[in-house]
Amino acid sequence: MPPTQPEKPFDEWNQHKKSIQGSNAFFPPFYYVREVWRCSVGVNVGVEADGKHEYFERPILVITKFNKDMFWGVPLTSHEKSGRFFHRVAHDTGISWAILSQLRIFSSRRLIRKMGTVSDGDFSNICDKLTDFILKSKPLQQRRGISEAEAHNESIIAGGGSPSS
Repeated sequence: MPPTQPEKPFDEWNQHKKSIQGSNAFFPPFYYVREVWRCSVGVNVGVEADGKHEYFERPILVITKFNKDMFWGVPLTSHEKSGRFFHRVAHDTGISWAILSQLRIFSSRRLIRKMGTVSDGDFSNICDKLTDFILKSKPLQQRRGISEAEAHNESIIAGGGSPSS
């Protein structure tokens, strides 16, 4: 029997998310690349980085600003991490580790307050690591002209369960 996971406060997050979306007095904050912001990331599924506290927040590093409403961001953690999916970064309020594997789109509506800015050098290193990760990832193995993921899904559908069961 798999270990039980602690209950997550999805209902509370959903209520907060509605208030973020429903704010009629919203004016997007001025934000720029290289900045670290407290951001309402919410309660997420599985191993996705969750926010904490009343606003379900965590620090986010702004990687690319698409416009005043949307940006690519990388969640940060204060817990020391190593490996190809993490990068140590110094900013105005301390040291964090960027969780590069969780790069995603954020709405500027989620931004709470600016915490600081990372140096040009640290930011350049993070962008280089992200670029390498994205561009140099090996393609999935091909089986019968379809991807490994498609073959896996086909076997689940055909067998009615996981291929390992």
